[in-house]
Amino acid sequence: MKKISLLVLLCLATISLKAQNDLDALLAAGVEDAQRFANDYLAPGTNGLMYSMNSNWFNTAEAKPLGGFEISIIANAASVKSENKSFLMNTADYQNVKFENESGNSAKMVATVLGDNDPAIFVDIEYKDPLGITRTTTIELPTGIGSENINLLPTAFIQGAIGLSKGIELKARFVPKIKTDDVDISMYGAGLQFEMTKWLPADKVLPVAISGLVAYTHLDGSYDLSSASTLEGENQRLENGTNTWLFQLIASTKLPVINFYGGIGYIKGESKSDLLGTYRGTSGIFYEEVTDPFSVSSEVSSVRGTLGTKLKLGFFRLNAEYHVSEFNAFSVGLNFGFR
Repeated sequence: MKKISLLVLLCLATISLKAQNDLDALLAAGVEDAQRFANDYLAPGTNGLMYSMNSNWFNTAEAKPLGGFEISIIANAASVKSENKSFLMNTADYQNVKFENESGNSAKMVATVLGDNDPAIFVDIEYKDPLGITRTTTIELPTGIGSENINLLPTAFIQGAIGLSKGIELKARFVPKIKTDDVDISMYGAGLQFEMTKWLPADKVLPVAISGLVAYTHLDGSYDLSSASTLEGENQRLENGTNTWLFQLIASTKLPVINFYGGIGYIKGESKSDLLGTYRGTSGIFYEEVTDPFSVSSEVSSVRGTLGTKLKLGFFRLNAEYHVSEFNAFSVGLNFGFR
């Protein structure tokens, strides 16, 4: 199903559309109206993605010594709040879109990519046929992943870390390029952690470690719309590029087996989605052909709190953490390495 495929596209979770009522059908109302709707519809999903993909950059404030390393398999999930599942759509802000049987009240709560229209919501779209005659057609607004009872935005990746000496640790994470008939995704990131307590004379006797972290993450995704689009055209696709920065202050205990860590951080990021290709009306809807119709973007900028725990048994480590922010998130990591 197209909805689930797009869930995989954006780091295994965010943009979803139904095959029978796509965003591209709104192009009949004009590019400006379609772009306005797409921006409000997609933003909660891409924002949640940015929080999910920034979990588990660290599991301790202690930096590894020179040559110390750790390889991790990490799974994250950002939780979807009720306010992220819908937005207020006011047709007074649109040029050619009205709610079906609209009478007086032009504003209504409709599903975002994270929600569900239950019951379905229909809109009337005005367009001009090739003779310049104004006509009206009715389409169903896209629903979201809420219709599949999905309330989490998951991400997963492989991460590595190596100590560089003097309390400095280099980190990297990635998702190998995944390519299917419709979907291409890839993700990579790099971070630098520096332990400030390593620079103190009393480092060996201090019961806690304190460090800072700076990390960058990038995701690319592409979804081929051609097989499911309601419109004729060529090379129809949805592409996404997401970039985030994380700045984090970390503190942790320094015990042999079980440790606790936490910190305060700041996330800043931008996600851009492009509807690309050529689109022509069909099935009774006629309008001027458009190419690469629009781009929409969303930004996040928020403080984040983290609390986690780590179990260390020789070469094997297991950690779990929870983040409190605009999108709360939790994460688990399976780690192998030595200090």
